[in-house]
Amino acid sequence: MSAARIKKGDNVVVLAGKDKGRTGTVLQVMPKDDKVLVEGLNIHARHRKPDQANPQGGIDRKPAPLHISNVAIAGKDGKATRVRFEERDGKKVRVAVKTGEVING
Repeated sequence: MSAARIKKGDNVVVLAGKDKGRTGTVLQVMPKDDKVLVEGLNIHARHRKPDQANPQGGIDRKPAPLHISNVAIAGKDGKATRVRFEERDGKKVRVAVKTGEVING
């Protein structure tokens, strides 16, 4: 398995799909499935019947996973950038290809 280029808490841009161009924060990374959950994006609705726990019923809206290839790290300017790994001060860090800045995390 390769090193994680996208991690929980990263700000990402969606590259493809209905939310193309929108940005959000990664809530969860699923490396086995190559998917990520992004806050506020790819929202799916689930219609629920009333039951004991929820007597009103209604519609539950929650984010669905996106494939990791459809998102990229957002740079300071909000545009997508690729990530490379470098060794700085004896530590392996993620670096934005466009700007050369170290990505936190």
